[in-house]
Amino acid sequence: IKSVFGVLVWVRLVNTTACLYPNYFNIDIKRPRIFTGPEEALFGFSVLQHENEGEKSMLVGAPWDGPLNNRRGDVYKCLVEDESNSNCTKVNLGKNLKNSHLGMTLSPDSPDGFLACAPLWSQECGTSVFSTGICTSVSDDLEPRETIAPTAQRCATYMDIVIVLDGSNSIYPWYQVQNFLSNILSKFHISPEQMQVGVLQYGEVAVHEWSLRDYQTTQEVVEAAKNISRQEGRETRTAYAIHMGCTEAFSPERGAREGATKVMIVVTDGESHDGEELPDALEECEKRNITRYAIAVLGHYIRRQQDPETFISEIKYIASDPDDKYFFNVTDEAALNDIVDALGDRIFRSGEIRCKAPSKHILWPLLVKYFMVLSHLSQTPFHVFLLQDGILFGMVGAYDWDGGVLKEGTEGRIMPTREAFESEFPQELKNHAAYLGYTVSSVMVGDWRRLYVAGAPRFKHKGKVILFELSNDGDVNIVQALNGEQIGSYYGSEVCGLDVDQDGITDVLLVAAPMYLGPGNKEAGKVYIYSLSGEELFVSNGTLKAEDRSQDARFGYALASVPDLNHDGYTDLLVGAPLEDGHKGALYVYHGLGIHIIHTHKQRIAGSSLSPSLQYFGRSVSGRLDLDGDDLLDLAVGAQGSAVLLSSRNIVQINASLFFQPHSINVIQKTCLRGGRESACLNATVCFLAVSQLSVAAMLDDRKLSARALFDNNSQRQTQLGVRVHTGETVCHNLPFHVFDTADYIRPISFSLRFKINDTESGPVLDEGWPTTVKRSIAFFKDCGEDDVCVTDLVLQAHMDISGTRQQPYVIRSPRRRLSVEVQLQNRLENAYNTSLTLHSSRNLHFSSLSIRVKFMLEFEFSCTSLLSKVQMKLTAARYWFQSHYKLRLGP
Repeated sequence: IKSVFGVLVWVRLVNTTACLYPNYFNIDIKRPRIFTGPEEALFGFSVLQHENEGEKSMLVGAPWDGPLNNRRGDVYKCLVEDESNSNCTKVNLGKNLKNSHLGMTLSPDSPDGFLACAPLWSQECGTSVFSTGICTSVSDDLEPRETIAPTAQRCATYMDIVIVLDGSNSIYPWYQVQNFLSNILSKFHISPEQMQVGVLQYGEVAVHEWSLRDYQTTQEVVEAAKNISRQEGRETRTAYAIHMGCTEAFSPERGAREGATKVMIVVTDGESHDGEELPDALEECEKRNITRYAIAVLGHYIRRQQDPETFISEIKYIASDPDDKYFFNVTDEAALNDIVDALGDRIFRSGEIRCKAPSKHILWPLLVKYFMVLSHLSQTPFHVFLLQDGILFGMVGAYDWDGGVLKEGTEGRIMPTREAFESEFPQELKNHAAYLGYTVSSVMVGDWRRLYVAGAPRFKHKGKVILFELSNDGDVNIVQALNGEQIGSYYGSEVCGLDVDQDGITDVLLVAAPMYLGPGNKEAGKVYIYSLSGEELFVSNGTLKAEDRSQDARFGYALASVPDLNHDGYTDLLVGAPLEDGHKGALYVYHGLGIHIIHTHKQRIAGSSLSPSLQYFGRSVSGRLDLDGDDLLDLAVGAQGSAVLLSSRNIVQINASLFFQPHSINVIQKTCLRGGRESACLNATVCFLAVSQLSVAAMLDDRKLSARALFDNNSQRQTQLGVRVHTGETVCHNLPFHVFDTADYIRPISFSLRFKINDTESGPVLDEGWPTTVKRSIAFFKDCGEDDVCVTDLVLQAHMDISGTRQQPYVIRSPRRRLSVEVQLQNRLENAYNTSLTLHSSRNLHFSSLSIRVKFMLEFEFSCTSLLSKVQMKLTAARYWFQSHYKLRLGP
């Protein structure tokens, strides 16, 4: 009869549980894709994974892109193709910006596209510059679709100015008028966002020299002014020119802008020939809210020694009230240049009065978080967080650098006042520069209650994080405040909420202090863990730290949640430490489990292990898409002048199922010869369904000193084989082995299998939380009925070949010194295996021999040194729990 022992081993991708495995798990560090860009542009400052119609790429921020005098910043697109590395091309989102540092922040937008922010984007309003920051919403095909500048104000110099210039014969000399025109125009800040200027020249007729929309720069209008020739004419039809200016020059067709302050400057040297029409002309100006400056040039009157009083009265009538602001008079054409500065100042001041900010609040700049180190490693200067109903902005520079937040969403713009945060940021600390809004986020607590989160890393030099509610009216309810513990640690410079079990409620809030001083006063960094409690507050639950070495690390400089790296259904965490290993940098991977983050990192990825040229690896991280097409989440990591794509590897489990057919070893029926001996031969079949190359080690009877079973191929109890399996294939191997006769039929023979993947540097990785050793036992055939339970009935009998009593004792005489005992053991029921016979005798007997026939014959010799008055012995036959006893006694 041939017994078959079957082993079925199958491998599949499954959800796994997290276990501690210090330095290496399933992020592939042997084949990174490293994309390079201009280092001087800070390429790699931010990274974002991107996909559009099947085309997958990394978007990389380069906020210092551009010439030295215009660091406008930009975003690069790096295609992820079959090649290990591909070229990166500039998207040119920042081509119309100036010194804005676009690309410092990249954030996914909803429902598609992304936000690219330029935190140093500035408004030029006259001679003033306001750094308010700006974000651009970009579609998936990388086309800008909306500009978001929630704190930008309309400049006071947002003006449409029309100069109505007398060009009649009496104006002389003309070049002095041209000089005046050039000088006053050079004072104006000409641009589409500030001033526009048109010129209308008149005499008997009026002509548009150029319209408001014709020139976009100051240089252009100054050059145009130099080329204006005098219109000439014997009449001065000022009323006609003013009416034409109000109705035509300020029309949208000629470039007038809605909301712009309308200013008219009338320059003339004599009374109008159509003075009776002035009231109607000025009424048209009033209807259109046009402010009028009027300049009386008295040169013609002085040269003819005429009284200019009537002329001056008419010009004052033309000017807006009051006269001391809007009326000028000069002695001659040359003196026009004397009033250029005064006229310019009055125009600018009128703009400030008429063009106030639309918000009731003072909008302070959204300014930069300054460099945290001098070697081009700065924190994100302007933080945004995407909400379901809008965007939350952090405003570091608001309120004298105390900071603030602003929400732009479906309910409009909400900006809390400085006093709204007074309970945690007292007014007496108003010059403290807390930097509230350095980072912003939101969390969801019980009953689906949303709290906003804002960090203030400079509060009292130790840092603070607040969790608060924000109403549509701008009212703030601070629910909780978390405080830093070390001066200068920059506690609160990064925050990250994790929904570990992915049920919609935030389980863990992480707060980084990347400049926390560790051993040797090095900036090691630390990340604080806060877990959500039953009271809907976050309570301290330990910290995360870099490797325990005395070095600068800036651990926590970048934080990012990733949906699920190890396929266990829990959210995981990435922590950047860009100063580790002498500024080479490192990335730490932590796994989530239940509603917590496991405090020991699963994997540490050193930048130097990827490329010796990498610097500041881990300054930015993103992990939300599969970019290489293997259906596994990939990681994008920024470095100095580089962006790195790291692929995930499959996590496999080996499930082994061992079965025996038949399910026991029958040593009574020998089926083969092995080593010249009859043996019971069996065959083990090992089958694999996997996607890799495996090493398999099989061992028989590992707990016995001497093996009862051996493999046929090497006559050893242990054998090994290599298995190469392709996806979708099942590969089986036979492992024949044999069992010799043995005295031990009770204890089964063990059969164990151990598995490992040959190639640990590529392909899938074994789930270290899953068993890789399978052990089963092969029982011997017992022939004990259908229930396979042996029920025995042992009967033991014994007789001695001598006898004696107290009255008639047996006397030992030489040469007879032997005593024989005949023992009979019977089993009246089912088989009894490993039956033992135990003999206890008195000390005046020595065991001599044993003869086994149908019965046992035991022989003893009497001891001459121990003389007793009697002989005793006890025999016990046992099989497992069943025992049979028999006692013999000779003597009194």
